Amino acid sequence: MTEEGASIEESFFNFIKEHWIWIAIIVLGFFVWKFNLVMGVLSLTGTAFLGWVAWKFWIHYIQQDFISGIDFVLLEIIPPREVLRSPKAMELFITNALYHWSMKGGKEQYWQGAVWFWFSLEIASIDGQVHFYIRTPTRVKGLIETQIYAQYPQAQIKTVEDYTLAVDEISSKSDWNGWGCEFALVKPEAYPIKTYVDFGLDKDPDEEFKVDPISPVIELFGSLQKGEQMWMQIVITPSKKEYGTWFGKHDWVEEARNQQLKFLKPYTKIHDEGERIEVRVPDYLKKTVEGMVSKVSKIGFDTGIRVMYMGKKEAFDMNNRRNIRLIFRQYERPDSNAFTRVNSTQADAFNTQFFPLSSEKVMILANRMLHEFQERSFFHLPMRHILNNHTIPKFLLFFIKQFWLPYFHPSTFVLNVEELATLWHFPGQILKVPTLERIESKEASPPTNLPI
Repeated sequence: MTEEGASIEESFFNFIKEHWIWIAIIVLGFFVWKFNLVMGVLSLTGTAFLGWVAWKFWIHYIQQDFISGIDFVLLEIIPPREVLRSPKAMELFITNALYHWSMKGGKEQYWQGAVWFWFSLEIASIDGQVHFYIRTPTRVKGLIETQIYAQYPQAQIKTVEDYTLAVDEISSKSDWNGWGCEFALVKPEAYPIKTYVDFGLDKDPDEEFKVDPISPVIELFGSLQKGEQMWMQIVITPSKKEYGTWFGKHDWVEEARNQQLKFLKPYTKIHDEGERIEVRVPDYLKKTVEGMVSKVSKIGFDTGIRVMYMGKKEAFDMNNRRNIRLIFRQYERPDSNAFTRVNSTQADAFNTQFFPLSSEKVMILANRMLHEFQERSFFHLPMRHILNNHTIPKFLLFFIKQFWLPYFHPSTFVLNVEELATLWHFPGQILKVPTLERIESKEASPPTNLPI
């Protein structure tokens, strides 16, 4: 077969693969019309649809029942005064303590409603005092403590009350004002963000030569005044996302490799009827390809990121509301990936620039996000999220939002453990933020030769 004929055949099969649903509908529709089976097909389709809806409601019910039995605890981790280890230590902690992947099926999944645990890695500033938190099921509390001490022996861990509950609500009647948003990836998940390796922190440079990407976040959080708060949460669970069609599904690693092939296709030649493949990547794209290959070499987590700025109404600073939007700019790789702001609680929340929301409706959105932050909700959402800004057609949003505000559909994506450790780790000594609480002195074991 000639190269031109192979190209036509490939285009044909790609067209079939992309539009197979519509082709199947057209073929079935013809036979239904030809043999006068309309009523029978409608009855069968309606029964199948109702069965599918009932199944979805059952799964949701048993999962929510299972989740209601999980006790969560909030742990504050106070880093030591001297953090000499690179974020690689945090990468090892996240891998060993938070990756709880297991096979679930049969009775466990479809009768008991068992779900995988999820965790929230958080940084919060309360009146300028910066704190690190982990929200975890109590069943995993002991494992988290041992793994933190394994990497940071001088750290301190304590159970604390949930700091978010100090803000009761955001409304015209409350003392608080607030703004929040979530983040999504600009490009497909196969493309990595800039990590601590790109900043050279994997080489363990001397403290004065370190350029730590988390420093701008801590500095901003530490600059708040009395009556102001900033919160950041990274909610993670082992990745179980599936891609593909009814004919076959695959995980995020396979999807990333498909993205690599798609990216390399313009630079790929096939010789000798497919026996030899030659790929010539331009030099200026090699870093991008290396990053894509490196990303799938480490375990991945389904991830959701949310930030909020809260303030008493007399202390609320619009500048800080703008500043918190930019806290992830340092992780941007123009040749690869970056974070973009989504689901902002502001007047143009539904991309309606001409007729933005009123201040009362903006407060409703901010109050909803406050509750979702308190619930750490990104996975296994309540039923109220069925009608959201993704399930409702865009042309209807304009009319619906006049009398009711749909919920935001939370954006989740896959980050590998190296990317997560970049976003959430303890800064080194070079960061001199006095409002970041640290352990003041080292703890040491007593000498072995003390008299008894």
